[in-house]
Amino acid sequence: MTTQPHLSLNAGIDIPQLGLGVWQTPADQTADIVRHAVGAGYQHVDTAMIYRNETGVGEALADHPEIFLTTKLWNEDQGFDSTLRAFDESARKLGRERIDLYLIHWPAPAKNLYLDSWRAMVRLHGEGRIRAIGVSNFAENHIERLIAETGVTPAVNQIELHPDFQQRALRKFHEEHGIRTESWSPLGQGHVLKSPVIGKIAEKHGKTAAQVVIRWHLQSGLIVIPKSATPSRLDENIAVFDFTLDDTDMASIADMDTTTGRIGPDPATANF
Repeated sequence: MTTQPHLSLNAGIDIPQLGLGVWQTPADQTADIVRHAVGAGYQHVDTAMIYRNETGVGEALADHPEIFLTTKLWNEDQGFDSTLRAFDESARKLGRERIDLYLIHWPAPAKNLYLDSWRAMVRLHGEGRIRAIGVSNFAENHIERLIAETGVTPAVNQIELHPDFQQRALRKFHEEHGIRTESWSPLGQGHVLKSPVIGKIAEKHGKTAAQVVIRWHLQSGLIVIPKSATPSRLDENIAVFDFTLDDTDMASIADMDTTTGRIGPDPATANF
C-alpha cells in the first residue's frame, strides 16, 4: 500500500489522512470503484446511509478489514433508539460488526434530536461497536452542547472546506477542543480547480490542480476525502506524497479564502 500520513484521534486511534469519498457514487458502481481505490493504495473510505451505497462499499471491503471505514447517521434516524437501529442497519450493509468512525451527518437543529443521537453513539462506543464517534456539519454551539451535556467530545467534525471556504474560525475551535477537521467537497466541487492561483502552483510543481488542492489539505493538517468514479482520477488523487507546497504556495492559497465561498447548505438552517 501507498505510505501515507495518519492523524491521531482523541478516541485513541489513528485515521488515514487521505480517504475516498463516495457521495453520489452510483450504487451499482460503488464496489468496483472502491476495489480500484484499495488497489491504488487508499486506506480509508467514507460513506453514509443517505448515499445508498453502503452495501457496495461493504462488498468491496469484505476482504479488507484493515481499511478505515466511516459512515454516518441520517437526519430521519436521529433520536436515541432510532440511532441504535440505524447503526445496526449500516453495520449490516457494510458487513462489519464494528465501524471505525460513525458521524451524525447534520445537526438538523429544528429536530432537536442530535443530543439524543449523540448519547446513543456514546453508548455504542462504550460497547466497542464504534472505535470513534464524531459529527458532520456541526457549528461551535452544537458541539459545545454535546460536550456540556455528555462530557464526550467528538473525535471529528466533517465540514465543507476548500480553498474558497477555509472555515478558519471553526478549525481554531476544533484545535482548542482536540477535534480533527475533515474536509468534504475538498475540491470545491471542481470550482477551485479553475483558479489561476491553483493553476500557477500546479504548473510550478508539474502536478494537476486537484493534486495541489489535496496537498494543501494535507499540509493544513486536515483529513481529506476527495471523490471520483474515474479510475485515472482515483490514481491521480492519491499521487500527492512526492511533492510539497512551499510557504509561498500555502500563502497564495490562504489568500483565496472568502466568506461567501460556501457551496452546500448552511448547517444553522439545514433541516432536511
